[in-house]
Amino acid sequence: MINCSEKELLLYAVTDRHWLGEETLYDQVKKALDGGATFVQLREKKLDREDFLAEAKEIQKLCKEYGVPFVINDEVSIAKDIDADGVHVGQSDMEAMDVRKILGPDKILGVSAQTVEQAIIAEKHGADYLGVGAVFTTGSKDDADDVSHETLKAICEAVSIPVIAIGGITKDNVAELAGSGICGVAVISAIFGQKDIQKATEELKFSVENMLDA
Repeated sequence: MINCSEKELLLYAVTDRHWLGEETLYDQVKKALDGGATFVQLREKKLDREDFLAEAKEIQKLCKEYGVPFVINDEVSIAKDIDADGVHVGQSDMEAMDVRKILGPDKILGVSAQTVEQAIIAEKHGADYLGVGAVFTTGSKDDADDVSHETLKAICEAVSIPVIAIGGITKDNVAELAGSGICGVAVISAIFGQKDIQKATEELKFSVENMLDA
């Protein structure tokens, strides 16, 4: 059962506190949503559980107001506690089959994949979509392995669930992903690392739509 549509995965915003400055993460996510982000993943690596829960509830409420899916990166128990729309896990996190057992059939489960084999296993174990990358060099994730555009295309052809590309994507290079079979892109710095988040989101969304239409 696919719990998210390709349309919802068009422009997938992954949060990062790195560029907050005087703003709150809530403020920045709202700007991204105003700019047209279609999906939000809350990614926190350093907050304690209490602060993470409080922040997650705030941003979950915001995403509901915009009708945009909201998932938690990695922290399955927090996602379950607040009844988030779902979870995204990497290859080194909890196994997809175990996550699905905890979340149940009606929640979104996203899984990161770098190879065709990983992609096929993730789909078999209950993933609703795949995040594949890094498709370009990225500074946001130190452990991200590069994925060639040939492998990205092969993954899209090997699975029946939606695939989004991740890693180093900008409005200037996203056109290079045309014809790969992806339905959207996931970004961090291309939205949250920009001075005008709303405008950056609008411009990136326009570029992604053009790439998909190419």
